[in-house]
Amino acid sequence: MILSIESSCDDSSIAISEIATKKLVYHKKISQELEHAVYGGVVPELASRLHAEALPKILEECKGWFGQLKAVAVTNAPGLSVTLVEGVTMAKALSLTLDIPLIGVNHLKGHIYSLFIEQETQFPLTVLLVSGGHTQVIEVESLDRMETVMRTMDDSFGESFDKVAKMMGLGYPGGPVIEKLALEGDRERYPFPIPLQKRGEMAFSYSGLKNAVRLAIEEGSSEDYPDIAASFEHIATEHLFRKLRKYFKTRPPERFAIVGGASANRYLRGRIEELLAPYGADLLLAQLQFCSDNAAMIGRIAVDLYGEKSFTPIGELHSAPKSDF
Repeated sequence: MILSIESSCDDSSIAISEIATKKLVYHKKISQELEHAVYGGVVPELASRLHAEALPKILEECKGWFGQLKAVAVTNAPGLSVTLVEGVTMAKALSLTLDIPLIGVNHLKGHIYSLFIEQETQFPLTVLLVSGGHTQVIEVESLDRMETVMRTMDDSFGESFDKVAKMMGLGYPGGPVIEKLALEGDRERYPFPIPLQKRGEMAFSYSGLKNAVRLAIEEGSSEDYPDIAASFEHIATEHLFRKLRKYFKTRPPERFAIVGGASANRYLRGRIEELLAPYGADLLLAQLQFCSDNAAMIGRIAVDLYGEKSFTPIGELHSAPKSDF
């Protein structure tokens, strides 16, 4: 079995995956949302301190499997440096104590493998990754061949939801709050501008839309919030889909997936079939419980990395706040 650790942001998580069957034997996640909600967003130093408390408590429940562990995997990039180091330090200690190899895991690749928890991989694959820190399109040929072909120029899709919620004084995390509020609103009331509509860049941008929403909030009242939320969610999603349609003209998808914490948004999920219908592409979606950061996805990719004997020497395992593939 492989024990995996995730601490890239504000979720403390540990999982145990069986190598031969890819079965998820154990998985636990402790969220810090309530602690950070007071500040309207993640406070890195607080997150680090909470990881230092939560991870050992979760690990205590895993001791019964220590004798069956063949490796320990850990997210080491990208993420918050002060939180990544908590998981990396624990992984190194386990590697030395149990005399088992280390597997450093790229967090973005982990999100892609959230599609395949307890399943076989299905490549090649075109992936839209939407989260609080990332919005990008990735062409995935295999475990070792992944290329980012589009990314955001500023704010991410998930980050824009958090910021809109903060402007409305609705707390953190903003994604679920805006999604729920939007169900009560009129998506057509506010004709917010679609970002980069008249520009040819194969990229995403949310700073202009965020500013337009800010002006609507300042000019309106709390009674307008459902309509503002609904209109914002609609345009934020429409921007993604318009850029994807343009990309698909040059590279039609055969198999498509949306991953990342923001991929749990039901409005986004509900419109995917509309996007893919002209191409007859297969759609892959992760289970809702595995959309946000979790150790189960880290364990799933670690199983494949273990099969390739892709281990990380302990002296070379470092936390890297910024990293692509």
